[in-house]
Amino acid sequence: MTLDRSVLAFAGIMVLLSVVLTVWVSAYFLWLTVFIGANMLQSAFTGFCPAAIVFRKLGIKPGTAF
Repeated sequence: MTLDRSVLAFAGIMVLLSVVLTVWVSAYFLWLTVFIGANMLQSAFTGFCPAAIVFRKLGIKPGTAF
């Protein structure tokens, strides 16, 4: 799995997790969903993604975007 797909998979898992936490725990977890969406949006424009940095350090092979 490349770095690009790892980042997308991680973002998807985090969004789904935040929705589940919002429904079952507290409505304040909706802010986690907002944070994830904002991070994905800024990453699309700047190319900076903290998750990509972490995954790269873990040894995931690079993709085309990151």
